[in-house]
Formats: sequence, structure tokens, C-alpha cells
Amino acid sequence: MAVHTGIPEDKRKALSDGLAKVLADTYTLLGKTHGFHWNVTGAQFHSLHEMFETQYTDLTTAVDEIAERIRALGYFAPGSLSQILKLSTIEDEHGVPDSRGMLEQLVRDNETVTQACRAVVQICDEANDTVTEDLMNHRMDAHEKAAWMLRSSMS
Repeated sequence: MAVHTGIPEDKRKALSDGLAKVLADTYTLLGKTHGFHWNVTGAQFHSLHEMFETQYTDLTTAVDEIAERIRALGYFAPGSLSQILKLSTIEDEHGVPDSRGMLEQLVRDNETVTQACRAVVQICDEANDTVTEDLMNHRMDAHEKAAWMLRSSMS
């Protein structure tokens, strides 16, 4: 069935492609943050364990919102781990870094997602898509705040 949102198909496709990258990066960050939540150790255990939980809870909601926006634009969201990992620019962690290593990775990864969101905002401007732009602005705010809190937790 055709989608009649007032956004031309080529712009909807570009938005969907950009959102798919944001979704993949966000999903990869979600998995990493959740794994770090389980495995963090050290003097800051309690505070980092709680902060990581707050962040992965936010990311869980975010991946659903991003995927649903892709669907509203008339495209399918990447739904398999292989699709996610192929699209993501965030490196998967195969070990268990110390707490500082976790913080450094999560700062970098949140900044990566912020940049991916910012690229979608550029497309939103061209497509006059304020709905996707609002979503991306909300996500940039969340990722910039997360990166700030993570940086502030480094001793």
C-alpha cells in the first residue's frame, strides 16, 4: 500500500536509510551497555551499574521508536542481528574491559550515535520532516547527556 505523508518517496527512502544506521548503532550500543552493566567491577561498581541500567533502559525504548519511525515512512526496519551488525559503525566488544575502558568506549559510542542522528537531521531539513527531526533531536540530547555523564565518571 502506498504511503502518502507529503514526503516524496526518494526523501522517505533517504530518511529510512539514515534511520536504519541510527537504529543499528543504537542497538549495538544497547547490547554493549547492557553487557557492561552485568560485568562492571571496581570501586565505582554501584554507581556505574545503576548508570548503565538507566542508559540501556533508555536505549531499549529508543530502538523501538526508531524502528517504528522507519515503518511509518513505509520501509522495513533492520530486524536481525546480522543486519544490525552490518549497518553499525560501533565496534562490538568481545571482552570485559575495566571500568575506565567501559566508560571510554561508551563515551565514544554515544558520540558516534549523536553524529549519526545529526546526519539524519540534515535529510529531515531537505524533506521537511519535522517528526523524524524531533525524534533525532531527542536522541541527540539523550546521547550527549549520556556521554557527559560517562565522561564525568572517569577518575
